Amino acid sequence: MIAVYNQAAVGDILMLTFAPSQNKVTVESQAGVTRVANPENNQTIALNIAGLGEQLQLTDQTGQVFLNEDQVVIVNTALKAAGFADQIAVESSNLVVGEVASMTTHPDSDHLHVTQANVGKDETLQIVSGSPNMAEGIRVVVAQPGSMMPSGEIIWDGALRGVPSAGMIVSGRELKLPGAPDKPGALVLPADFGQVGQAFDFAAAQSLYADGLIDTNY
Repeated sequence: MIAVYNQAAVGDILMLTFAPSQNKVTVESQAGVTRVANPENNQTIALNIAGLGEQLQLTDQTGQVFLNEDQVVIVNTALKAAGFADQIAVESSNLVVGEVASMTTHPDSDHLHVTQANVGKDETLQIVSGSPNMAEGIRVVVAQPGSMMPSGEIIWDGALRGVPSAGMIVSGRELKLPGAPDKPGALVLPADFGQVGQAFDFAAAQSLYADGLIDTNY
């Protein structure tokens, strides 16, 4: 789930996104809640909930937000009151510290790599990457499916040249970190930068760039 709030841009609406948008969708609105669903399986794609900004203490927020337990209770109460069966749960960032467990050459490209990235909790994601500094054993930042990048882009499952790719290994430039080189290449973190699977710490990475502790010569 990706939660976004931006009162200045769209009004007092909490926007929740659960899946990629479809060519055809069904839309149902009642009591300040709008539900967008896939008509084939009735899977919820998005929920827009109006009028909760002050109650959720989000009126000063702009962009992606991470709802705490108390806020989730408020949202679920509003959904139930509007007659919808959907309920949400507390979720942390899908941008996490990962580790490249293995890497092979893409079967249809001379510059793409097929990596297996450990993202914690005994989970490994297959991610196709074109980073020139990709290597086995490096600590990286993984945008798991359902991540929102600082640019506003949402990362979902996909494929590159016919090979499935579950997310993205990202660069410092894509994370908009000050001091990151303006060129492609994975952000390679120090081996002791947090635990694999831990939510990525933007402030800590920014300090590493400021102190010259991240290699940008590749």
